[in-house]
Order: sequence, then C-alpha cells, then structure tokens
Amino acid sequence: MEVILKMKPNQLVNAFLVFFIIHTTQVGVGLQGFQRIIYRDAQQDAWISVLISGVATSLLVFIIIKTLELYGSTDLYGIQHDVFGILIGKVLNCFYIFYSLLSFFVVLRNYIEVIQAWIFPELPLWFLSMSMLILVTYGINSGVRGIIGISFFSVILSLWLLLFISYPIKFARIDHLLPMFEADLISLLKGAYNMTFTVLGYEILYIIYPYLKEKKKVMKFAQLGILFTTFIYTALMIVAITYFNGVQLEKTVWATLSLFKIVRLPFIERFEYVAITFWMLIILPNLIFYMWSACRGMERVFKVSIKRSVWLFSLIVIISVQLIITRTQVNHLNDLFAKCAFFVVACYPFILFSFAWLKKKVFNKGIGT
Repeated sequence: MEVILKMKPNQLVNAFLVFFIIHTTQVGVGLQGFQRIIYRDAQQDAWISVLISGVATSLLVFIIIKTLELYGSTDLYGIQHDVFGILIGKVLNCFYIFYSLLSFFVVLRNYIEVIQAWIFPELPLWFLSMSMLILVTYGINSGVRGIIGISFFSVILSLWLLLFISYPIKFARIDHLLPMFEADLISLLKGAYNMTFTVLGYEILYIIYPYLKEKKKVMKFAQLGILFTTFIYTALMIVAITYFNGVQLEKTVWATLSLFKIVRLPFIERFEYVAITFWMLIILPNLIFYMWSACRGMERVFKVSIKRSVWLFSLIVIISVQLIITRTQVNHLNDLFAKCAFFVVACYPFILFSFAWLKKKVFNKGIGT
C-alpha cells in the first residue's frame, strides 16, 4: 500500500471547509434527543457534561491532526499500514472499514425510526433505507469535492432552524437549572461519556486529511468546528432543561424535535414535520462521509473501486436494516455501538499517535510503502 498520498490539484479543497466537515459529521441523529440520556446522570448540571464533552473532543481532534502531521499527507489506512506492518495493519484497516459501515448503519436506522415514529409509520424499512441509499450513492459518485460541497450547503441551509428555538425560550424557567454545580464529578463524567454517540464524526479527519490544502490551517478550522458544535449542543441542552421539568425530560425520547412542536406559524400547523423532513439534509453529509470512508478503505486496502464498494455496502445495509425492527433493538444497537465508538474515537487516537511518534521520532525510521 502506498503510504504517502499525492493528490491531484483538482481533488484538493481549501482548509476552511474543515469547519463545515466537522460540524456536519457531528450534528446528526444524536442531536434529536441527546438531552434525556445526559440528564439521567447529571440532572440540571447536564449542560456542564456537554461542555466537558466538547473539551474532550477538542483534545481528541488535536491528537488526530498531530498524528496526521507526522506523515504530511496520508490517511488512517496508510498510517496503520506503516506503523503496524502489512498483516496487523490490514486487520486494523478492515476493522475501521467495518466501523465506518456500522456508523453509517446506526445513523441511517435511527433516522428511519424517527420518520416512522413521527410521520410515516406504515412505510416499510426497505423503502426508506433504499431511498436514502440512492441519495448517498449519488453523493459519493460526485467525488470528494462534491461530498464536501454537500456538507457546506447542509450547514448554510439548516441554520434557519436555530431561529425557532426562540419559541420554547418564551416558556423557559431558569429555576430548573438550580441548584447549579450540585452533580458530583463522576456523574458529570458519566454524562460526558454518554455524549459519545452524539458527538461522533470528527474522526473523518483521518480519511479526508490528504484532500486538504493549507494543512497548517486545518487545526484552526477543525477546532472552530468543534467549538460551534459544542455551542449548539450546550444551548439546546439548556433550553431543554429550562423548558421541560425533570420528569418530562427523562421520558422525552426526542427532546429537540419535541421543542419544535410548540412552533406555530400561520401557514404551517405541525412545524415538527417540516423539521424532521428537513433533517434529512442535516444527516445526509453524515451518511455520505461514513459510507465514503468505508469505500475509500476498500479502495486503499483491497484495490476495489469506490463505485463497486458502494453498491456492495448498500446491499448489506438494506438486508441488515430488516433485522433491527423494534425500539428496544435500536436502543440496544446504539448502546453497543457507543461502546465500540468510544474506543475507536476516544482511546485509539492516543495509542496510534504514541506508536506513530515513537516510530518516526524515536526510532527515526522512514515511511514505508
């Protein structure tokens, strides 16, 4: 496998777009109802857990970029091949391909559940999943620059939804935040840990990095993306805590979507239907990036073209979706995935950086191919 990647000029994108890549990959189905899970542990101090999660995410992005900077222009597949050798590297690369595909599946299945629960309860799973996969396949076939363009417009075109948070603020009770700082450190950390599934997505930097120009600016724009995402999550957590009481919030599965239920416009009676439908534009870049990451791994490791891989993985997803039917099964899937993802995105970056740094700096070994 070729470790150092030399991209053509027409494949490169400006570093400032990292801001939009980070934000779109972090904001997805988790945003729809993360408040209940965090509140169970940290109670009215749940917003502090969100801030802790934001700080931890910022540190992890720092480690990821520093690992990539050791090589100049490569991706995770190349680094693992170089650091761990052909055999172990291929095993780890296969695991990351599986992780990317699993991430795609979890995001897709959760969004389908929302559509069935709120809008179209009678639509079959295969129809909804196939409809989304057609959009994802089209996006991937447009190339890396097309995918990043979709993430850019996803952010720009969805910002207007934040304006409608002003409606529940009118009924907010600040005393729901009191007493502040009552939760102990363990509870706050548990709440931050439970944010794992919600803030996933920044690990796409491992794969997209070779396509970025001005790599010295990547850190700045990545951290700004994390900051913006953390601000939105913290604001939504505070709004949910002050609008719902504790008992309501613990029983509200999709708190963010429920906040849209009180929006009343002269020409739209059920605004939450608009929000859920429009949410497809928000999670579409999320889905595309995860599927592209898996397909890119197949191209790098097994020399299988991305166009072939996307059809193979789409078939696997359509079949797998039929196996997860009930809400209990979806919750179980989310819990298992969150545990797996915590190791991949929160623990493994430190391990990989340590091995890569030792090989390059201490043992002063060259980069293999």
